Amino acid sequence: MGCFVSTPKDSSGNRRRPGSIGEVSVYVPGLRIPKPVDFSLSLGDYLSKNIVERLSALRTRIVVMAGQEGPTITRTKRKSATQHGGSTLADLQQALEDYLPVLLGLVENGSHLQYKIQFGWVNQEDDAEETAMSNAWYEVLSVLHLMAMLSLSQANLLLLPRASTDGHQPKVSEESRRASVDIFLKAAGYLDCAVRHVLPQLPAELRRNLPVDLAEGVLRALCLQALGQGVDIQLGMAIDSTKATLAVKRRLACEMVKYWQQAQDNIMNLPLANGWGEKHRLFVKWKYVEAKAAAYYYHGLILDEGNTEKSHGMAVAALQAADEYFKESKKLCEAFHAAPPLSRNPPLWGTMKYLFEKIPKDTSSKVRVNRDLYTYERIMETAPTLPDFALALKPDEYQLPQVDSSWRTENVKGGQSGATNNLNG
Repeated sequence: MGCFVSTPKDSSGNRRRPGSIGEVSVYVPGLRIPKPVDFSLSLGDYLSKNIVERLSALRTRIVVMAGQEGPTITRTKRKSATQHGGSTLADLQQALEDYLPVLLGLVENGSHLQYKIQFGWVNQEDDAEETAMSNAWYEVLSVLHLMAMLSLSQANLLLLPRASTDGHQPKVSEESRRASVDIFLKAAGYLDCAVRHVLPQLPAELRRNLPVDLAEGVLRALCLQALGQGVDIQLGMAIDSTKATLAVKRRLACEMVKYWQQAQDNIMNLPLANGWGEKHRLFVKWKYVEAKAAAYYYHGLILDEGNTEKSHGMAVAALQAADEYFKESKKLCEAFHAAPPLSRNPPLWGTMKYLFEKIPKDTSSKVRVNRDLYTYERIMETAPTLPDFALALKPDEYQLPQVDSSWRTENVKGGQSGATNNLNG
């Protein structure tokens, strides 16, 4: 049940896109903005004035905040990130968390109320400017997506290098890096919950008509993107640690490849051709190739520790592959930042700062040293297969909150009243 309305591209000018979004460490494909809803008109005959006004006040707060801040939240400036951007993100996140338990009363135990209101949202990655659906599960899905995007925005602010007090190159503190991993897992948890517990609640027809922003493939890709970037941070910390072995670094790099490969597989056949969407596709491709450069580099170093002619040849092939992927990743990085909305690469730090210096140098060194022993033909024509490791990083176990207590005393006219919440199963 539930009808939907899709507004054609740019018909009413509600979709505001910045020309530039500044420095990007974590890509956020825009923020979907909710449209105003008149709860009293749709629910006034079924619910008490108190619950209707509460729903209206909570959602209006989100509409206003997202409408004012949404178009600017992704335009990051390192200077103001902690002064303003961080608090804005936290306030909007809190507003969504306050709204969700009250909203869930509309869908509790299959309530007929879930079909009474048409919820509209402005899209970012879809060709249709807006999508409205008369199903409260669509609203729940949209809220979880926005919560995840705000988390990714928060991670981006944390991972933009700051000028250091000691006069050295701008850097990201270890505290910020550790905090960002927790935020990535939280974002992945929201998206995982959306895919596993909310999408199945929507009828097949509505699922087919969801904007591409909320397509299952995009939600899964965003979840995997968050996990992949979390592993990237872990690899950077391992590189900085004197205790981390080459085997640990290779494992992290190989896991990172799998996350990004799965992310790319999920969005490969989706129509992400509209502004933010095309940039999203380029970001995933860039990070996938970048991860392969790191994985082949560490795989090559470990192979080079072997004492056989074969292991040295495989090491050279792996390092050459790393170098080729590294060169390709630089081109993809440029293509990503040049795609609208324009963006900039922050000063190099972490994993890629280290590999930017090491991959060309070590590849050149190994190939030169081994040139007398191995002709080009004897070096493996294809890079050795990367080891396959189980993925260690998992999304947080996020569950939908309990229905707000205000629903317990609500007598729903024309349908059942609120009872025990069975949404987390």
